[in-house]
Amino acid sequence: MSRPLRSARGKVVGLAELDRALAIERAAGRTVVFTNGCYDLLHAGHLHLLEQAACLGDVLVVGLNGDLSVRRLKGPGRPLVPFAERAELLAGLEVVDYVVGFEEDTPEALVGRVRPHVLVKGADWEEDAIAGRQTVVAEGGFVVRVPLREGLSTSRLLERVRGRAGAKSKPPPPAGEASGP
Repeated sequence: MSRPLRSARGKVVGLAELDRALAIERAAGRTVVFTNGCYDLLHAGHLHLLEQAACLGDVLVVGLNGDLSVRRLKGPGRPLVPFAERAELLAGLEVVDYVVGFEEDTPEALVGRVRPHVLVKGADWEEDAIAGRQTVVAEGGFVVRVPLREGLSTSRLLERVRGRAGAKSKPPPPAGEASGP
């Protein structure tokens, strides 16, 4: 029997809708997991973290920085992808149950409202620097730092794209042939 398809747009929710949904999830005894980020250019490193986070509970909530928040954190020219598109892409992933936006620089207030059992960030974050950590731990939850996949980051992806755009390159060799030096 296959799992019913949930619309990606139906998984992008506001705070009031998220509150109602999580009350139902908690009443059913489900473990709520929370992570957050900008997810400006979705890549395999993001997917790895989200899959690991989803394995730690029953319901995965992703806090997504709004466009103004991303601009403050990442600088002019960012985000490359607007909030509505980033949210829809994240929500389209099977492992993600809910996506909720926030405009603050950190998700501290959102974590306090969601009250997850598990808070997940990448291992590049020191545990003491993870926004919402104290709230989660005070309520009996825990924080998990997921090891990153080497070489997979939005910054690295942007470097590759910009490097290729600025360099004259020859076309790749036909399949099965080795490329030269």
